[in-house]
Amino acid sequence: MGIVWTILIGFVAGLIARAIKPGDDSMGIIMTTVVGILGALAATYLGQAMGWYTAGQGAGFIASVVGAIVLLFVWGLIAKKKSG
Repeated sequence: MGIVWTILIGFVAGLIARAIKPGDDSMGIIMTTVVGILGALAATYLGQAMGWYTAGQGAGFIASVVGAIVLLFVWGLIAKKKSG
């Protein structure tokens, strides 16, 4: 059940990250969801492996949003490089 919660949190984190991160990201809801899920998965496993927080803590959600913002930033850099 933990992975399902991580995916749901990732969806919400992706939406929040898109709202927070400035700039024009021309990706749809599916890519936003995928980026959010990947950010949430990375932040969840990295944060727990480093001992920063345990499962179920609020810091996990904050880390998921930060992870999604980082991935959106990287995605934007890659997209700019391909188009220009």
